[in-house]
Amino acid sequence: MRNQITPPAVSLEGQRRADLGNGTYLNPVFAGDHPDPAILRDGDDYYLTFSSFESTPGLIIWHSRDLLNWQPLGPALSTPIGCVFAVDMCKVDGRYFIYIPIIPTAISPDPTAPVLTYVIHAESMAGPWSEPINLGIEGHIDPGHVVGEDGSRYLFLSGVSRVRLTDDGLATNGPVEHVYDGWRYPEDWVVEAYALEGPKLTRRGEWFYLTTAVGGTSGPPTGHMVTVARSRSVNGPWEDCPRNPIIRTWSADEPWWSKGHATLFEGPNGQWWSIYHGYENGFATLGRQTLLEPIEWDEDGWPRAVGGTLSAALPAPLPTVSATGEQPHGSPLSDNFSTERFGTQWSFHAPSNDEYLRAFFDGGLVLQAQGSGPSDSSALTCIVGDRRYEITVEMEIGDGAQGGLLLYYSDRLFCGMGHDGGSMTSYRAGRAIPYWREPAPAARTMHLRIVNDNHIVTQYYSLNGTDWTRHGLRFNVEGYNTNTADELLSLRPALFAVGTGEVRFTNFTYRAF
Repeated sequence: MRNQITPPAVSLEGQRRADLGNGTYLNPVFAGDHPDPAILRDGDDYYLTFSSFESTPGLIIWHSRDLLNWQPLGPALSTPIGCVFAVDMCKVDGRYFIYIPIIPTAISPDPTAPVLTYVIHAESMAGPWSEPINLGIEGHIDPGHVVGEDGSRYLFLSGVSRVRLTDDGLATNGPVEHVYDGWRYPEDWVVEAYALEGPKLTRRGEWFYLTTAVGGTSGPPTGHMVTVARSRSVNGPWEDCPRNPIIRTWSADEPWWSKGHATLFEGPNGQWWSIYHGYENGFATLGRQTLLEPIEWDEDGWPRAVGGTLSAALPAPLPTVSATGEQPHGSPLSDNFSTERFGTQWSFHAPSNDEYLRAFFDGGLVLQAQGSGPSDSSALTCIVGDRRYEITVEMEIGDGAQGGLLLYYSDRLFCGMGHDGGSMTSYRAGRAIPYWREPAPAARTMHLRIVNDNHIVTQYYSLNGTDWTRHGLRFNVEGYNTNTADELLSLRPALFAVGTGEVRFTNFTYRAF
């Protein structure tokens, strides 16, 4: 019997655990593509979410009490409304809010609209969340919420501009106005672009601290950086930190590149931290990973990042809940498709509004085929954070359909294999390879395997899952990253079904090595 999929569901793994179990941790705290971390502290509880762009379901909410071991609560945005950029989360008067900048796409309420900011709200971080409300703010990304010394609510925006909100936080209460020009780095620094963005507000004592990002989020490894200004009022004037930038990749020899988009916050036992993203040196394919760095305050009240290059183990936030066995971090990525894991493991890339209707459970995950190839089929993807791994899946191919397994960066850049029951199609650099005919046998049941070993991709196929044939081509996918594709995404395992008919997927396995 068909079991229709309804978003959302169960869980995802963070590979390369941060918590070492001995009072220390290693970065990243979230391996793989977890960019623009937005964090909210609510008593002893901490919540995180990340930019989800065109992945749907989006805005997965994660929960922790020790900053190292996180579990997913589920997606806050189950219905696609566009390309979701960096958000901010807050709690005011017992209600939770997420402010969401949207770049319109074909599925947006108005695909021709400018960049817009929406808000959703809920009584619990686990949801249910309200329908998105358009705030009417145009042309800005990266909202940062703050309650001023006057008790009023404000959103700071890229630029840096600011708009006052109504007391319920669901509408604006005044014009958008420019309020801060940003700190300027020396002209000879090698960066992508100035790009003043990511304003986050933190109150400590009598000061409001405004954390921003400049330098661009990709391109040169020394581009992105974290700058700080402060004021006793949300109305300014803003004084720049004399040690700006407080966080930056200074050399391409460092383990983490393009570090930026930070939030300062107080953690357990009064410790202070900065959470931000960065690219792993040599592994931009994994996307922007989430980094956690301790913060100290100098005698003049300015923050100082004290994690060095993040190459060594650092003292863990205390207490670490995992030491008591109360909460692990994530869960395995292998999936037998016996339960729904949409929104916490699997997501559609650039889906239509009714994409879920083509997916259901019936002895596995069944995808109704659509499109002519992976570029227009809305592939089903999951985030991974390992440098070396293998993925395997079994599929049953219906008449008229082609199913397959990919490493998928975007609809313009992917590689892998597809089979239509008669022959195999090989994909490379975002297209079917016209010059290569892999001599795979005709079969309605096919097992596929892809091994990614430090960017070197080897593929296999099998009729029984035991006797494997190596695909005749190997690929190097090191260039499948933002500096090639000009999209802020990551290389991910993906399933696809194109043509007509259906493809049933079973026994998806993931193994890091």
